[in-house]
Amino acid sequence: MPSLKMFVAQLRNRSGRARLSFALALPMLLPSAPALAQVAGKGSPASQTTRSYKRPSLADRVRTLAKYLDLSETQQSAVKKILEERQKETLQMRLDPSIVGSARIDKFRALQEETVERIRAVLNEEQKKKYDPLAVRRLPPTPEQRSVEDWLKATTPH
Repeated sequence: MPSLKMFVAQLRNRSGRARLSFALALPMLLPSAPALAQVAGKGSPASQTTRSYKRPSLADRVRTLAKYLDLSETQQSAVKKILEERQKETLQMRLDPSIVGSARIDKFRALQEETVERIRAVLNEEQKKKYDPLAVRRLPPTPEQRSVEDWLKATTPH
């Protein structure tokens, strides 16, 4: 029969893993303040400077793509519209409590793939050759590299 000390140690270990899992998943599940402000039509660049890591803005991403792919003004506005729609859909998914776990990941991946296809539809043949953001997914993972699914399986209580 296991001792009380072993039981308490196991309980602590389990609750510690649960807290760690929750802490790691929380940023993916909750919208950031700048994202909420942007959806609400509020917020200024000054309010976004408090974070230590600043993700590129939508305008920055469009500029980067425009430079890399040599996009015309029409293409830039089309890409910007596509990325804005993706941003709104992403926020809606993040706020939807009915989507959980791997279903949420699947929806995010499907949205990313749809976004890539919509952007590719705007590009000419030469630009399409350069634009392949999903190429990383097709690379085989290294043996020590774990996927999100592996992480979910390891951290989900049985």
